[in-house]
Amino acid sequence: MKSSVKVQLSLMMFLEFFIWGAWFVTLGTFLPKNLKASDFEISNVFSTQSWGAIIAPFIIGLIADRFFNAEKILGVLHLIGAGLMYMMFKAENVSTFYPYVLAYMILYMPTLALVNSVSFNQMKSPEKQFPSIRIWGTIGWILAGLIISYVFQWDNEQNNKANDTLRNTFAMAGIASLILGFFSFILPKTPPKKAEQGASVSQILGLDALKLLKDKNFLVFFVSSVLICIPLAFYYQNANNFLTDVGMKNPTGKMTIGQVSEVLFLLLIPYLFNRFGFKKTILVGMLAWVVRYLLFAYGNAGGMAFLLIFGIALHGICYDFFFVSGQIYTDAKAGEKHKSSAQGLITLATYGIGQLVGFWVAGYVGEHYKSLVPAKLPDGVVPTAAEAAERVSQYGDFWQHVWVIPAAIAAIVAVLFLLFFRNDKKTINNL
Repeated sequence: MKSSVKVQLSLMMFLEFFIWGAWFVTLGTFLPKNLKASDFEISNVFSTQSWGAIIAPFIIGLIADRFFNAEKILGVLHLIGAGLMYMMFKAENVSTFYPYVLAYMILYMPTLALVNSVSFNQMKSPEKQFPSIRIWGTIGWILAGLIISYVFQWDNEQNNKANDTLRNTFAMAGIASLILGFFSFILPKTPPKKAEQGASVSQILGLDALKLLKDKNFLVFFVSSVLICIPLAFYYQNANNFLTDVGMKNPTGKMTIGQVSEVLFLLLIPYLFNRFGFKKTILVGMLAWVVRYLLFAYGNAGGMAFLLIFGIALHGICYDFFFVSGQIYTDAKAGEKHKSSAQGLITLATYGIGQLVGFWVAGYVGEHYKSLVPAKLPDGVVPTAAEAAERVSQYGDFWQHVWVIPAAIAAIVAVLFLLFFRNDKKTINNL
């Protein structure tokens, strides 16, 4: 691969995830604090990611792969996305905000596959070359969080309350989307693949791989993957708002610790597979969700702040050990004929169905414990230091109840997986 092409692909990946990290991390805080959204409304907004994941295969498989160059449709989607970001920036209430975020996620989620297609098309050895390109996406996500917290301090609670600063995250994402939109048209050409033009709808959605569910082990893994996405949704929907409520400074910047750990633990997966096998590795990933949420439940931004930081840092184990390991297992289990279909099925089941249910459950749990949330102060009223400390304590009680639920769900999933999944030597040897 030419160095100039590598630079292009790295910048593409950087912007792709900078855009996502620029607004999605703080969304759970923006909705209740700036748009006065209820927990049910918040869950509906976050569910747009799942609807985007469900609809994305149609856009990629039925349109992009058949009729257009991947880099061109990537550019068009991001240019439209920039306009939708501007409308989200201008929205004053949830009812106005929701249609734009739904349209945006339906258009953004397909771009995750498109940037991979553009990258793989330029590589002779993707398994060796892709990681050095993909890591720039993680760097983009991290930088977006650091800019929000440490450069502009948009996530500072007092700053946001006085100046509506979190709204600026949509402007930043929109500008980046505009840049990537125009930049995409000069990316290396990635024409439609003739072999994929005749693909059926069932192949595009991964439904051809449903026959793999006849295998008991894969069925257990598949069901566990869907269920573990329920506690995952709690993190995406609540983490930033939780850290803000309990008084942690620069919460968005501190959440980037999770992406740093994701990169580090990703490097350990091959070693762990060889040392402990698939079942033990994925079990560690499940149990990490339990530990993380218990740390969130019983930590605070004062003397126990290290528990919250450790919980954030567990993201690498939570995500890599389960989801990346699961993708590798699926690839080995499916065999050559059903590799693409199986990965499509897992993506649809987890990011689509699993997280969709998870966002709804998180919304219900939040509403259920709403009585524990301290009463809203009248505009212009500034609490004393003692009153502020009491409010933080009350928020802590609320969030403790909220985080125990996903911890329990993850624990149940881990026990079921431990009891019913059996390592089969044939598949393990293919890992």
